[in-house]
Amino acid sequence: MSESSGRAAHPTLDMRGTRCPAPLLGAKKIVDELKPGETLVLLSDCPGTADDLFAWAKWTGNALLKTERLPDGGNAYHLQRGRSSRPVASAVLDLRGVVCPGPIVEAKKLLAGMRPGETLQLLSNCPGIETDVADWAKATGIELGGSEEIAPGEFAFFLAHR
Repeated sequence: MSESSGRAAHPTLDMRGTRCPAPLLGAKKIVDELKPGETLVLLSDCPGTADDLFAWAKWTGNALLKTERLPDGGNAYHLQRGRSSRPVASAVLDLRGVVCPGPIVEAKKLLAGMRPGETLQLLSNCPGIETDVADWAKATGIELGGSEEIAPGEFAFFLAHR
């Protein structure tokens, strides 16, 4: 694998131009060969791929980390073999449907009342939430223990005090 910015590149599977279930089957073959925690980037323009991948990840213990829209109209799906070890949530804050900065404001309030070692799982579908949470964590010293796309455009973040 080539190095870019000090990190190993992820294998990429380009399945644009194929129809379901071909993108899922191609991804499964490669993900099955990855080591736990390694990631595949699947490129697909089939409209059913997202639903296939979310269902497959749920049943296999793999994770769909994020989806990126491509300039050509397709998507890049970041699939991880096996779920990375992530903290067990002490509390869940489901703010799907709440616009930014609401999720971060409410997460900050809840985290302030939590004890050291406890983890908050924040659920949000606010556009831009991925960048917002990452920037907030860096600026405030909040530990971002991981994130995962749990449905199209919906994310789970694991947050704790450092």
